[in-house]
Amino acid sequence: MNNGLLHKFMFDGLPVRGALVRLGADWREALQRRAAVGAFASPVRALMGEMAAAGVLMQSSIKFDGALVLQLHGDGPVRLAVAEVRSDLSFRTTAKVTGDIADAAGLVQMVNVGGDARCAITLDPRDRAPGSQAYQGVVPLYDDQRQPLGALSSVLEHYMLQSEQLDTRLVLAANDDIAAGLLLQRMPMSGAGNLGGLRDEDLIGSSEDFNRIAMLGATLTREELLTLDEDTILRRLFWDEPLRRFDPLHTRFSCSCSRERVNNMLVGLGREEIESIVVELEHVEVGCDFCGQQFRFDAVDVGRMFTAPADLAPSTRTRQ
Repeated sequence: MNNGLLHKFMFDGLPVRGALVRLGADWREALQRRAAVGAFASPVRALMGEMAAAGVLMQSSIKFDGALVLQLHGDGPVRLAVAEVRSDLSFRTTAKVTGDIADAAGLVQMVNVGGDARCAITLDPRDRAPGSQAYQGVVPLYDDQRQPLGALSSVLEHYMLQSEQLDTRLVLAANDDIAAGLLLQRMPMSGAGNLGGLRDEDLIGSSEDFNRIAMLGATLTREELLTLDEDTILRRLFWDEPLRRFDPLHTRFSCSCSRERVNNMLVGLGREEIESIVVELEHVEVGCDFCGQQFRFDAVDVGRMFTAPADLAPSTRTRQ
């Protein structure tokens, strides 16, 4: 079965754009890889799937060469959930879970038990200069009235309104087979066509075209998003709208972990600590939280780790 597809579209003559993504075999691969180092509870898997779909949708809406990292920092049993999507629409996702998760747990019960959780979106350019900082925006998981937001889609809609001053409608759903999402967004006013000098914040909530299309999008149910193909979804929602679709883009699961990166991480821990592990266990083994790949280092590997390249080279001195 093929990997997922992203379908971008716009409405001719209207200041509204959209995208629909369905992650299939690539999402199942992500879950299978992660299961090698321990599968997450079903509600956590669903949250990670929604984050992966949302990350693909958000990455596709910006012209950016680098990684978009969506993070939830929680004060509940899910301390951290991460989805990373690169500009080629490859993605990976993981979570850090420290407590039991009820079968019916939602976002509040998993992440925002004490009300102190936050959502961060980081844009990390591929060509970022050494020492420079990536752009990051952070919002809490509650609305302007400080009421907890119970769905990831609501959190991200609030983020886009606060951070980008753009009206956004998101519908997200995920299970162990499919991770999917629909994004509708009022187009930014910047550019040569903005003859009135309007700012994006001036139009928040006032675009009748966006409001109408967002209402149509909101009728999409979780079951429909998970079971219907993209042609059926778009036809049912926007059959009477001037919809123009673009060629679909492919998504894929991909992890950037490597033996070299793990090696460098272990070096950072220090020789004494790593050698003590080798003495006790005869090796050091590290599993990638994203893809489950295992990296094993024995005593010889650890010796090389902390040996300068010059020490390994044959001596060129002439004996006297």
